[in-house]
Amino acid sequence: MTTHPAPTVHDVRHEEAGEEQPTTGLDAFAVCALSGAYSAIAEARRFTATTLEGWGVSPSVVADAVLVVSELAGNALRHASPRGPGTEEPRPDLVCAAWLALAHQDAGVLCAVSDSSRSVPALAVPDLLAEEGRGLWTVDRLSESWGWTRPDDTGKTVWAQLAVPRPAG
Repeated sequence: MTTHPAPTVHDVRHEEAGEEQPTTGLDAFAVCALSGAYSAIAEARRFTATTLEGWGVSPSVVADAVLVVSELAGNALRHASPRGPGTEEPRPDLVCAAWLALAHQDAGVLCAVSDSSRSVPALAVPDLLAEEGRGLWTVDRLSESWGWTRPDDTGKTVWAQLAVPRPAG
């Protein structure tokens, strides 16, 4: 289910080092820098699987999250990363072309990819015979909700929330 864009992440109040942070109910949080190389998509998948498995998330949710992150990271690198001179390939020398963040809270996992582009994602009806164009459709089908922050001078964040089933008992 697609949701409307969220307020910009840059409106969040940043606390000075050493000040006590408010309790958010966040169980776990992890972040990973993604280079401009397409191999960063595989790294994002590995990071997601390892992190969520370490948090004890069910294997079916881990599998869905890996696919969602793969699509979000792929879109960021394909559509938002600076290109190398005379090529359509993202610049592999970039130390950080995008950021991947994972959060686990209550009964959900949030996957978010931030990039420097001001372009917002567009969900399209997939052409089943096309070689591409099903990424956001896949994210939409696998997530409980998804959306993006309003772009500003530093870019945007595209996110997806996946439900985590509660253990029976």
